[in-house]
Amino acid sequence: MQATLAGLRVLEIGHFVAAPFCTRLLADLGADVIKIEPKGGDPVRDWGEKVEGRSLWWSMHGRNKRSVTLDLKSDSGREIVKKLSGECDVVVENFRPGQLARLGLAPEALRGVNPRLIVAHISGYGQTGPGRDRAAFGVIGEAIGGLRYLSNHAPGTTDLPPVRVGVSIGDSIAGLYAAFGIMAALWQRDRTGGDGEARTVDVALTESILSMMEGMLPEYGRLGKIKEPMGGGIATAAPSNAYPTRDGSWVLIAANSEPIFARLATLIGKPGWIGAPGYDGNAARVRNVVEIDAAIAGWSRQLDADALIAILTEADIPNSKAYTAKDCAEDEQYLARGMVREVIDPHFGKVTHAGFVPNIMETPGEVRWTGPDIGEHNEDVLGGLLGMSEQEIAALREEGVI
Repeated sequence: MQATLAGLRVLEIGHFVAAPFCTRLLADLGADVIKIEPKGGDPVRDWGEKVEGRSLWWSMHGRNKRSVTLDLKSDSGREIVKKLSGECDVVVENFRPGQLARLGLAPEALRGVNPRLIVAHISGYGQTGPGRDRAAFGVIGEAIGGLRYLSNHAPGTTDLPPVRVGVSIGDSIAGLYAAFGIMAALWQRDRTGGDGEARTVDVALTESILSMMEGMLPEYGRLGKIKEPMGGGIATAAPSNAYPTRDGSWVLIAANSEPIFARLATLIGKPGWIGAPGYDGNAARVRNVVEIDAAIAGWSRQLDADALIAILTEADIPNSKAYTAKDCAEDEQYLARGMVREVIDPHFGKVTHAGFVPNIMETPGEVRWTGPDIGEHNEDVLGGLLGMSEQEIAALREEGVI
């Protein structure tokens, strides 16, 4: 079988994380993604740990894409973008709203070449509204979406600032929504045999995070309740938290259903809790969560992490150590499903990559190549796709366009 998205061609005019994450998801499933970069390359090429000056992050972040360098401030560069749009199904960009229009590359201009083109915008606040022109990165989207306030310990327990999740989660969620929006727009466009109209996808970092906030808005709108941070616990379920171990690890235990709580209560030497007032039902346990968590922690501290996990697993109680990178890389389930895999990067040799989500079982994703060099596919795309001659490509290089 062909790759799931074989035949889909995507033009990425993106940088940093959000748009490139979106297009990497599509590329992993077989789409032909052409990434437009400035001659200095995407700034992410300089992020994270490096080997001989080259970013290990880029190996995965840029995989399965073709890199083309273009000076978008030049007439020739903009003309090439238009020509490439004529050969693509989708354009994905994450500049500030209006930036592409100021370059003469608004959706209307691109659809003058390709009327069926899907255009996906990813920005801080969206393409409309009074905040559209404000500067934003993923962390700002996380703050305005409500996540940063909630990623903290309970009020009054610390004076430290709310912590960052640890990855660019705002950018990545926005990229994920953009990928979903693109596929929805393509389905709508093509479902009547290819005669449908193009669609424009507008994804905001702020809105992407806000949409993940579960019942936060309904509770505020109806009850005036402001959802507060809970540290490692869950405000609506107990017991469910991270508990310390004798060897200094943390193990998460989720035992908020009746039969599972009964098994845990027996394990920790509290069989009298089973069915007793204050412990009978999740709502009652939430009210008594401080006492319950203290008792579980007192028990868990007597065991090393491996022993604790073995006991909980034998009792069929959901649990896990809080995984580090090493734990993820060595996890037998991840390895068995190819979610952690070794790939060959021409610059590094073997490199560990994350696998593919979603897993299309009949036509799974594939690492066709790792993050390319800057402009590695200039001749391949300009010559092979647009039919430009060697002389024309050489002239563009001489002019500084590529």
